[in-house]
Amino acid sequence: MAELSEQFEEALLALDRLKARQMVEEAATRLTALELVELMVVPALTRIGIRWEAGETDLSQVYMSGRICEELVDRLLPPGDPQRTDQPPMAIASLDDYHLLGKRIVYAMLRAAGFDLRDYGRVTAEEVIAKVKADRIKVLLLSTLMLNSALHVAGVVDGLKASGLDVKVVVGGAPFNFDDQLWREVKADATAVSAAEAVNLVRSIMEELS
Repeated sequence: MAELSEQFEEALLALDRLKARQMVEEAATRLTALELVELMVVPALTRIGIRWEAGETDLSQVYMSGRICEELVDRLLPPGDPQRTDQPPMAIASLDDYHLLGKRIVYAMLRAAGFDLRDYGRVTAEEVIAKVKADRIKVLLLSTLMLNSALHVAGVVDGLKASGLDVKVVVGGAPFNFDDQLWREVKADATAVSAAEAVNLVRSIMEELS
């Protein structure tokens, strides 16, 4: 299975949608959908994320690999499929930033890992608090590119608490990578430096909440 996952990884890096789909369809004759996601898709995406961090791949390859896998997994595990990871309601958003690529990559990785979550797009602090309250979100992932936007996370956390909402807030983006203590300063619960780490972190949080 490890060899198959490595071959799948190479198909993703080559942006070969047809080969990736054929590999998934062939594997689906021998594995359940969830086994396929956990043993083939997620390991390949994780390795691609590691390769990007090492400067061995382009950000566009990470992004497109996530999108391809997201599409394939949505065919295997549609949003309402009972095999999708059982979880409290979760959402992701870009806070006061117009640069959405980082959020999109994390969103695709989480979907490919079997999680179902809402994508709020670009929001202000006030907007995301209202959405979280309306949707009864329990885990909120916030992405920022600029320091000023990152500092607004504290206002979101304070607003959620003032509304009586118990929400785990996970942050990510350049400001948090530059300052590994910034997430504590803005009162977040955790941070992830990569999409692959975000998937593992969400898994841990879900285990705590279950």
